[in-house]
Amino acid sequence: MKNAKNYTFSTFAFAFGLACALGAAVPADAQAPAAAAKPAAAKPAAKKAAPVAAKAKLPPGIVWRGDRATERAFVADLAKQYELSKLGKVTMQPFSTISGIDAVNDGTADVAGSARPAMPGRAEETNLTFYPVAWEAMVPITSPKNPADSVTLKQLYDIYSGQLKSWKDLGGADEPINLYAIAAPLDGVDYVLRKYIYNKGDQPVWAGRQYMNTAKLEEGVTIDPHGLGFTTLSSVWGNKSIKILKVEGIAASTATVKDGSYPLYAPLYLAAKKDSKNFEATEKFINYASSDAGKAIIRKHQLVPIDDAPALMTELEKNSAWVSERVAGRGEPRPVSAPIATADYLIRTQPNSVEAQEAKARAAEVMAQKKAAKGTDKP
Repeated sequence: MKNAKNYTFSTFAFAFGLACALGAAVPADAQAPAAAAKPAAAKPAAKKAAPVAAKAKLPPGIVWRGDRATERAFVADLAKQYELSKLGKVTMQPFSTISGIDAVNDGTADVAGSARPAMPGRAEETNLTFYPVAWEAMVPITSPKNPADSVTLKQLYDIYSGQLKSWKDLGGADEPINLYAIAAPLDGVDYVLRKYIYNKGDQPVWAGRQYMNTAKLEEGVTIDPHGLGFTTLSSVWGNKSIKILKVEGIAASTATVKDGSYPLYAPLYLAAKKDSKNFEATEKFINYASSDAGKAIIRKHQLVPIDDAPALMTELEKNSAWVSERVAGRGEPRPVSAPIATADYLIRTQPNSVEAQEAKARAAEVMAQKKAAKGTDKP
């Protein structure tokens, strides 16, 4: 047995050595003890995290508050593009003319939207600066179902004072005129109308239906075939549920506003307080409105940028005097000085522009109509 054991061990040793020599796999339980494990290679030092870039400082934001007329006319779109251009944030608070002006005065808003200039003698408006931005037309509106087409300035005077009460007098049906107005005091649109007609922006008028803003007034007129109210051209020019009446036979349009032949035109304003803490950011927004980008937005909404019709500002007082004459039943059928002045200015300063050629054509049309009315070829 001893020899058998030795044989067995020798045989195993021989087989083991042969296997190792030939590179054969050796069962794990037959392998020699493994050499001591080598220490794991040191991990490369972690890279230091790059310093986090400081968050870009956003331009200071502003708060706009004001009437629905200027909001819908151009401010809403202007504010949107201003933000998309990363110039600053504009918080919109549309409500009414007075709320906007008073908020800027007391510091709870930075800029106000207003369809009228400052009210003389009103303390809350004394320290504000009103910046004219765009020319707008104040237009009488009714339902498309109403057959009336035009209204004179004298008729408007009589309607708002309660003396003229039937559409029959305006070429419509023998039905009562349901007059719509804005309840809020010193609203921009109504202020302009009353200032033109009565030479007093806060003149009391006869109106049985009153609304908080022009948006609600328009909604009322659309469902009332006998309704009559005033709003802005930019608010309703594409609204098929609204009929815009001519004034003195002249349809409101950017062309008739630009040349001053449509009589009830007026600037839209942005109002701010120069000594406010946030005036620098506010002024930046106001300046954006008069930039090329701002003017493109204004034109898109059927408005005329202030700079596109510089002659209108000097003609405002003359136009008001002409309206007063017409209200009294006197004066020529339409003003002609504004179209001619606009054409003269543009031909001198921008002779090759499209605006100059349009103004020139408009002035020629006005002069031809004036000659025809007089029945002579003399100017």
